[in-house]
Amino acid sequence: MFFDPSPRPRVFATPLGVDFCTALIDGLDMALDGQGPEALARVEIHVANGRMQRRLQALYAQRGPGLLPRIRPVLSLAETADLEGLAPAMSPLALRLELAQLIAKLIDANPDLAPRAALYDLADSLADFMGEMVEEGVTPADIASLDMGEHSEHWARARDFLGIAQQVIAAGDKPTPEARQAQVVERLVAQWKLSPPSHPVIVAGSTGSRRATFRLMEAVAKLPQGAVILPGIDRDMPSAIWRGLLDGRRSGLAGEDHPQFRLAKLLDAMDLDPAQVALWGSAAPAVPARNAVVSLALRPAPVTNQWRTEGPRLADVKGAMAGVTLLEAPSPQIEATTIALRMRRAIEDGQRVALVTPDRRLARKVTAQLDRWRIKPDDSAGDVLAQTAPGRFLRQVADAMTAPVTSEAMVALLKHPLCHSGADRGEHQLRTQDLELQVLRKGLAFPTRAALMTWAEARKDDEGAIAWVTWLSDTLLAPVDRAPMPLENRLALHKTRADALAAGAGQPDAGELYDKEPGAAAVKLLRDLTADAPSGGAMSARDYADFFTALAHDREVRFALRPHADVLIWGTQEARVQGADVTILAGLNEGTWPQAASADPWLNRPLRATAGLRLPDRVIGLSAHDFQQGIAGHEVWLSRARRDDETDTVPARWLNRLVNLLGGASDEAAQALKDMRRRGEDWLALAETLTTPDTTTPDTSVAPAPRPAPAPQNTARLTRLSVTDIERLIRDPYAIYAARMLGLRPLDPLRASPDARLRGNVIHKILEQFIVATPTDLPPDAGGQFMAIAEAVLEDEAPWPAARHLWRDRLQRLLPWYLVQEAGFRALAEPWVLEERKTWDVPGLGLTLSGIADRIDRLPDGAVAIYDYKTGNLPTDKVEIAYNKQLLLLALMGRGGAFADRPLDVARLAYVGLGTRPEVRVQDFDAGLLEETLAGLRELITHYRQPLVGFTSRRSPKKTTYAGDYDHLARLGEWDETMDASVIAVGEKTHG
Repeated sequence: MFFDPSPRPRVFATPLGVDFCTALIDGLDMALDGQGPEALARVEIHVANGRMQRRLQALYAQRGPGLLPRIRPVLSLAETADLEGLAPAMSPLALRLELAQLIAKLIDANPDLAPRAALYDLADSLADFMGEMVEEGVTPADIASLDMGEHSEHWARARDFLGIAQQVIAAGDKPTPEARQAQVVERLVAQWKLSPPSHPVIVAGSTGSRRATFRLMEAVAKLPQGAVILPGIDRDMPSAIWRGLLDGRRSGLAGEDHPQFRLAKLLDAMDLDPAQVALWGSAAPAVPARNAVVSLALRPAPVTNQWRTEGPRLADVKGAMAGVTLLEAPSPQIEATTIALRMRRAIEDGQRVALVTPDRRLARKVTAQLDRWRIKPDDSAGDVLAQTAPGRFLRQVADAMTAPVTSEAMVALLKHPLCHSGADRGEHQLRTQDLELQVLRKGLAFPTRAALMTWAEARKDDEGAIAWVTWLSDTLLAPVDRAPMPLENRLALHKTRADALAAGAGQPDAGELYDKEPGAAAVKLLRDLTADAPSGGAMSARDYADFFTALAHDREVRFALRPHADVLIWGTQEARVQGADVTILAGLNEGTWPQAASADPWLNRPLRATAGLRLPDRVIGLSAHDFQQGIAGHEVWLSRARRDDETDTVPARWLNRLVNLLGGASDEAAQALKDMRRRGEDWLALAETLTTPDTTTPDTSVAPAPRPAPAPQNTARLTRLSVTDIERLIRDPYAIYAARMLGLRPLDPLRASPDARLRGNVIHKILEQFIVATPTDLPPDAGGQFMAIAEAVLEDEAPWPAARHLWRDRLQRLLPWYLVQEAGFRALAEPWVLEERKTWDVPGLGLTLSGIADRIDRLPDGAVAIYDYKTGNLPTDKVEIAYNKQLLLLALMGRGGAFADRPLDVARLAYVGLGTRPEVRVQDFDAGLLEETLAGLRELITHYRQPLVGFTSRRSPKKTTYAGDYDHLARLGEWDETMDASVIAVGEKTHG
């Protein structure tokens, strides 16, 4: 016999601070002492989750060859049990697909409920909600009977929808996983009453938080050869507090947020006294005195007055907390750096160290910090499939099928390491780079087959360019039906396109898309989708892309090659079943640990309580239990950041309680708290030293860059400029130096956008075409012709529907004013020169000045009027005097013969403002002002041609908040505009 017969339920527990899995195996060894090796093989163990199963199997594997017990997760009963008369459960994915169809209809009927992009998230939430109903024994009738009299219409609508969803799912031939789990447990319980198993059956590590699990534990505890082993029971909590957790209405102590509440509820249901629960095995707590301190700190709020009486009587508080370090970092980055330092020290000391946190951002920060020492931690969470190379590639392909492909999306796909991974990857990368620079960054917002083919045909030395563009056009640019279609068809289109893009031109397979662990995970996801696609109904391209992205974020990738075996990152669930020499509990802030309760779109808190569903307090209680077990280790860090990215943080409630207890319990306790903080501050100082540059020696000091004013010594200065360059030379000489002398040009943006510059170019083009189409007097239907030209130009130049609509509306409002002004211009003069760039050699200066005249009209007497269109604000008089010389310089060019074969007599200069407040501003000028402008130009150019004159960065910017194209080159940020410029001689002066 494994256990001695007993009529009472057989329940055991492990103390806090014990590695549960190790303790479970040790207890089994003690129970089987003296029996043959086959006795262990007869033991059947139901563990809390798959993580515990893997941990037990690994521990047994470390012991060498031998027979193993049968180990299975409790929740796998719905999948593994094959009982006659019970239909198999529908897969979780199939359930969510069916629910997504129902939710899509609900959103279509009530668009204000949620965006369609949230379909899968809502389906996932609804599936969890329905599973919770089954686990808690809440029926659809219970939900339907909820009184909505004092609640908003939203909750009434959600209640009605829940009833519909339940009916639809219940009408199917397969139960949900939770429903089948409940059916399996009830069937097993009924069978065991008639014929109990003769072999040992154990449920280990669960607290019975789910109803079906609780029923299983209750039944197993009463089997002749059954036992339940609970994790982390608090032996220091008085019996009155245990009773008060359940008798809350009378004592005020009830609350699922207490770490021992679930154990108290389970033991009470079995009529067991917590004090009489036997301990499993012989493992003892690492620091029993610390367990007493933490137990007192976590007493329910109504009895925290016991701190005053019991706090001073705590034994050896200083010794209890000697192994605890309290780290209060100024920021998450410093917190991560300090934790990484401690983990590195653990490696040097031969210790096993574990970071326990629910904050995945913090875990990634710590991983990044460990990389500086080439340490790769063993992260139990693995990688999210959506963030791996295959996951990102498949998501990008799905997104590219939802709308016309943009240049940005095309480059992102072509540069993905899995694109064209079948063969000739080098040629593909070269063509991608050339295509980006030569075509896609030239304002081509939406690539077309014709544009790409024109580019390929011009590459005379690239024989494979046409085949490559053909492959690209056939796969990425091929038209896609974006209307709803069956999920099977949508999935097939997605996979076919992804495989073709991954393979490359002329390659039959999918390249490296499905290689290694991430590729295998992607294959499994696609297979699961294929298997359950009939449950998905019809999906549009957009819905499918959102659905696939959400699904990929739910899948994990685990790598067979293990990283450092003694540097571990665990979530709180993993930490429940494992132990380490050094345990770092990090992210101890409210909202992180415990995590803030997520919004429930189906029922609010009062309605959940009325229906008998779980409250968010349950999750908090489980997190509290995790904290209580974690802090009971031998050496422990309690870590938090005082401030996050946005605001000050609030310490986790359990950490706050512990600090408050130690601060006021006694002088010894207060000193223990100071020692905890001092140890943390010592490590913070190390982290600050690590991240602070060493400036104590000249060789390692890093001085900020001065405000640059480079003075080139071996380059001819300022030989070719445009009229707009003159204002730039006055405002930001460094930009002229970078553009005209270094030959640097900013890349055009890959993501073409309808910005102010493009809007100005479009309006200029519309005006030019309208004037060409109506060269003399305005026709009667001038407004119609103008808008027809505008429609055609907008269609070609602005492929953004929203921008086209706004710009069309703006032109429509501007049109009456413009036609009146245009009629006045035509009465005064005849349009002559439109949008022509000309050059002029400035006499005696060695400077070629270029400029574009938006419009030059010829008056009857042969003189001309020069107009400059402005779609933004017109320059003020002060700006014209100091900076903006564009019109006057164009007048000088006209007088010098740049726009004709003879000098022109400039009679009129005017700005034509086409902004929100249109106006025509005529500039007063005479021959004296033109001569003054020419003299100023000579003086400016002569000044900057002197060898010791530097080109100062941001000499007089229009606004200091505006970023310049060359600010990063000038290292702006290490200096500002209040600092003097430093003239730097560039190059050696040549002699000749």
